[in-house]
Amino acid sequence: MVTSRPGIELEPGPEEDLSHLHDSVRPVTRLPAAERLARVRADRWIGYTRATQALNQLHTLLDWPAKQRMPNLLVIGPTNNGKSMIVEKFRRSHPPISHPDREQVPVLVVQMPSDPHVARFYTALLTALGAPLRPRQRLAELEQLAVRLLRQAGVRMLVIDELHNVLAGRDGVRREFLNLLRFLGNELKIPLVGVGTRDAYLVIRSDDQLENRFAPFVLPRWEAGREASMLLASFAAAFPLRRPSYLATAEMTDYLLARSEGTIGELAALLTEAAVAAIESGEEAITQRTLLLAGYAGPTERRRKFERELL
Repeated sequence: MVTSRPGIELEPGPEEDLSHLHDSVRPVTRLPAAERLARVRADRWIGYTRATQALNQLHTLLDWPAKQRMPNLLVIGPTNNGKSMIVEKFRRSHPPISHPDREQVPVLVVQMPSDPHVARFYTALLTALGAPLRPRQRLAELEQLAVRLLRQAGVRMLVIDELHNVLAGRDGVRREFLNLLRFLGNELKIPLVGVGTRDAYLVIRSDDQLENRFAPFVLPRWEAGREASMLLASFAAAFPLRRPSYLATAEMTDYLLARSEGTIGELAALLTEAAVAAIESGEEAITQRTLLLAGYAGPTERRRKFERELL
């Protein structure tokens, strides 16, 4: 096994055992440290059972034949627990298709504005479609334009991310937006997908008709067990480190889930920083040492630090 001292980059020899890595990752371990660090910090898709189930449900909805009352989906989970990553993975699997006279957009993803007024939502929707906007358009004009362009673009599914932002509006504004959801579903006869925290479910539950149309799909916090161990093993095989990282042991699983507070986004951030420390220190594996060297603070630690600074 080739080792290195901190600050010294050595190339692995031909006898280097890289069987702990995915086949596609092994060639990357022979790159210089700077390039390996860039690969470590890049976004990566780590498949796991619940994410695969969510993707399957989205594919089923996308192929659903048009009818008067279309089924919808509500993807719910804690902040930073992989919801947006699943949506982006699905969107990329159904990219826009360019035609001579138009662009076909099978899956349109729109983020719910932080100020949840209907006009602002229509503006965000039209922006996502690349439509030119005139200043001070009336709501009725925005609505007609949005519906017309959604049809012209062949949108087969509308995904609304950060749906919980609706709760930031007054009761009247919330009611307007819920009416908008019903209108779009009925008018376009396409499935709607809401994405957000538990508060997104509270939004939908406040309307009996919408609650019956939106099937909830929950992405819970991670707990120790077989699924978590498989997830950690996948992470270990995805980082271009020259020595194996034993992340799937019971002790390491408990430690990592506790420090990341059980969300996949925080877990990825922690392991990424530990992998960076592994390369920069010459350790070449995620260990207790590199986890302590990692420049990472969990959500609670970050909040406490911020509160101390405020004082």
